[in-house]
Amino acid sequence: MRKTRIVSAALLLAAALGAAVAVRGAATTQSENRTSMNTVNVRPDADPPTVPPSQDGKIRVIAFGAHPDDCEIFGGGVAAKWAALGHKVKFVSVTNGDIGHHRMAGGPLAQRRKAEVEAAARIYGIETEVLDHHDGELEPTLEVRREIVRLIRSWRADVVLTHRPNDYHPDHRYTSIAVGDAAFMVTVPYFCPDTPALRRNPVFLYFIDDFKKPLPFQANVAVSTDDVLEKKIDAVAAMDSQFCEWIPWLEGYLDKVPAGKAERRAFLAERFGVLYRSWADAGRARLSERYGEEKGRAVQTAEAFEICEYGSRPDAAELKRLFPF
Repeated sequence: MRKTRIVSAALLLAAALGAAVAVRGAATTQSENRTSMNTVNVRPDADPPTVPPSQDGKIRVIAFGAHPDDCEIFGGGVAAKWAALGHKVKFVSVTNGDIGHHRMAGGPLAQRRKAEVEAAARIYGIETEVLDHHDGELEPTLEVRREIVRLIRSWRADVVLTHRPNDYHPDHRYTSIAVGDAAFMVTVPYFCPDTPALRRNPVFLYFIDDFKKPLPFQANVAVSTDDVLEKKIDAVAAMDSQFCEWIPWLEGYLDKVPAGKAERRAFLAERFGVLYRSWADAGRARLSERYGEEKGRAVQTAEAFEICEYGSRPDAAELKRLFPF
């Protein structure tokens, strides 16, 4: 009996050692594969391929919102102004918005919301893309980071806009984290080596919000949107699944939404006018710096942005160049 126990123990020990060797071997293989993937075409006698800043005088802007409506609301005004000057702007929704409604969901809603932001993009004169991540399920994974890095690089961005990381919605928070995680990595050549790295890190900025903890929004840039307000209202009206159906139902005023198209637009103009005027008040000091005291006080509606410290650190002259209006 004792001999049998000794033999059994020896067999168990051998099996455990064999498993440990197998795991170690697998881990080594994975590490070698990962190293091989990240050192494709490495030439020790030459710099890796990178993309220099654009020399055509065009500012290239990419914005990441969590849902198909976020960029359009928070950055639509500056997007329209950049586009009117011939600069290049792209809005990206990181989720497809497939649960943002009380009476529909899934593929039909995702397709509807994609069509809505495409209509808004035509109004603003910009490009748009909706990524195929489920609404409400976004996580800041390595794959999402790679996806965002490739998008920023492919766009050759000078400016990147997104949410702040403290926000009521998990998709907003995780979009912000994923974009923040990409901020340095866009310049690292052998991270996603299939897409050439940017030679210069873009300026990353956050959209405005009204959350106070742990830190309130602090405007570093504010721009008047009075001259593009009608475009902003048209874009809002194009996203009626959200602003004439879902949000009114969620907040308990669906019965107040008019039935007619013109009446709905007037209804939205009134509601969003309040929001956009509050943003002008939040950025009033920056508006006065940009336009002078008298004109700054006269601005009715605005968009404001906070500099993210993970990207390039622009001085006043660089901000003026990037926001030339």
